[in-house]
Formats: sequence, structure tokens, C-alpha cells
Amino acid sequence: MGLRLPLGDGPVADLAALSTAAKAKLDAHTVETVKWHFSSETGSPFWLEKAKTLNFNPLTDVKCFADLKKFPHFEDDWLRGGPVTRWLPKGLAGRPTYVFETGGTTGIPKSRVVVDDFRLDYEAFSDTLPDESFPRGSNWLMLGPSGPRRLRLAVEHLCQYRGGICFCVDLDPRWVIKLLKAGKIKEAEAYKDHVIDQAMTILSAGHDIKCMFATPKLLEALALRIIDEGSSISEKGITGIFAGGTEFTPQWFRFCKEELLGPDVYITPTYGNTLMGLACGKPFDIADNYKITYYAPEPRAVIEVVDFNDYDKLVDYGQTGRVKLYTLTKEVFIPGFMERDEGERELPHEKYPWDGVSGVRPFHEFAKTTTVGVY
Repeated sequence: MGLRLPLGDGPVADLAALSTAAKAKLDAHTVETVKWHFSSETGSPFWLEKAKTLNFNPLTDVKCFADLKKFPHFEDDWLRGGPVTRWLPKGLAGRPTYVFETGGTTGIPKSRVVVDDFRLDYEAFSDTLPDESFPRGSNWLMLGPSGPRRLRLAVEHLCQYRGGICFCVDLDPRWVIKLLKAGKIKEAEAYKDHVIDQAMTILSAGHDIKCMFATPKLLEALALRIIDEGSSISEKGITGIFAGGTEFTPQWFRFCKEELLGPDVYITPTYGNTLMGLACGKPFDIADNYKITYYAPEPRAVIEVVDFNDYDKLVDYGQTGRVKLYTLTKEVFIPGFMERDEGERELPHEKYPWDGVSGVRPFHEFAKTTTVGVY
């Protein structure tokens, strides 16, 4: 079902116009991205080789975003193993390149090569942050996974882009997953305490930190530790926090705002991963009863909510489906990756005039075998 907004004067008509303009921008961006990745001069070895197996010509037959349905669904196993350079477009050859991993607790992790995307994604996200809560020039605390993950460098760049210095903890989520799978709950709790100890040390060292990234479980653990010591997050100087993960539920959001943080600390939910970038939450409105709706950073990434039995069919607004991701940057082209998440399809918003997704949670077919909320 497409977007059906009545025409006329006022905000609804404005949203319809914004959505039309966003669709046109996405269509043009899609064509440009496909030409880059399938051109013999600029394309990536993986897609240049894959083009030989397709029953259409991406250079001539992709004229809009909808034409990406012509591609087969992207298989996540394509991202496992090397050489990882097969994903690097010729047009970016010679540039300093990073490799970020996701997964890898068992078996070979999925890898993504990156040149500038993590910087571009977080610079765009920076524009959504209110300066009164995330003051320019402020120092940050990064309380999340480190190692070969994009998040650490991305948050550090966000801090630097806004003029500050980032202080990071050391956290290996793969070790936590191993402990949990082995039933070693006390050891996992001890490791969490170790991470919180690091954060407390940083906050007590006089670095004038005002902003932070944290995962929900770690933020809760940090806030409770500070409360136990007779203080609060705001009294530690923190004014702005962004957090993300499937543990960021409406129930936790309410608990966080009303009991953990108080009125003087701004918190915004995010949804993202190594392939997508960062989806922003719709601006908080208490009338929504703490509902969290995410919008992908179009046109660089698009998320759809699709039928569980037909991954090329969108569900109706308000209905539940699986999250399908498209990544459309010069560094990576992913035409339809089935995420391990599900949620409800949401209408466009005036700030983000394209489809959103709410209620993000593990895909029900994987839920029993997926370890979530690790950190």
C-alpha cells in the first residue's frame, strides 16, 4: 500500500509534497549509485562479477528505486570471509580503508569495508541533535562495544565533528555472549561491572564530559550505580545521551526518562548497524505514549517493512512485517538485505517524509536463538 494522504491546504498537503520530493531524490540517487557500482571504471569487483549472472542490465534497466526489486535478495553469507577487497569500488582504490565486523561469536563474522561512510552517516546524524543538550565543543563518553565494530569510531568522529574529545571504554560483546550461552550469569554481571567501573572512572576524572552514547543496559547500570552513590547522571554533568538497540523499548524509554535520568537530561533513541548507518527516532511526543518510530537516513539507506511470506511486498501501515534494508552509498550497494528484526510499518513524518518502522524487535523466527541485550 502506498502513501495515501488527502490533498489540500495545510500540514497534510505539505507532508505529501515532501514525500513526493523525497521519492524523486531517492530515485535519482538509486540510479547514480547503481551506475557507480556497475561501471567498469568505478564499480566493485563483487558487483561487476555478479552482473554477469543477472538477467537484466543494471546500467540501463534500473531507472528508479522500485527497479531494485529486479535484484535477487542479498545473502548475508556474501559478507563472510574474504578477500574483503572485493567489495571496495575501483573508484575508491588507494583510499585509506577500514573494515568493520558484525556478529562473529561463532563462525566467520560479516565484514564491511568503509572509507568515509561512518563519518558521513554520523555527520548527518549530528544535524538532528539539539545543541542545547549536546553543546558544541563538549567532550563525550562512548559506553558501548569497541574492537572491530563501527560504533566506537563513529561515535568518536561524531564527537570530534562537534568539536569535542571522546573518552571510550573497552568492551568485548563476543565474550559476554559466550558467558551467557554457557550460563555463566555471574561472570557476565562481573564483566558488566568492569565496564561500568571504567565509565565511572572517566566521569570522575574531571574531563568535563557533557554528552554520551550508551546502550540501554549499560546506561541503566551506570545510572543505577550513580544513584546508589547518592548522585545522578545530570549531577555528573551529562546533558545529552543517544542510545540504541532492541532493548530500547517504550517501557524502558518511560523508565529511563521518568526515573533514571530526570527532566534535565535529553535522550534520543536510534536504530542502526554496520550496514545501515543510523536511523533516527521521531521527535519525542508524550502523546505517543513513548512509542518509538525510526526513520532510515534516506537516500543513503532505506528500510521497508515487508510481508513475512513475500519479501517483495510491503505490509500495510500499522501492520507487522520483517525489516528489509537497502544501502545505497558509493562504498556499498545492498539491494535488499533481510534484517534479523521485525516491526510495524509507520507513516512518513514531516521531519522524515518517508516510511518508518516502530516496535523494532528480533524477527520471531530467530528470536529463540538470538542473544539480545548483551550490553
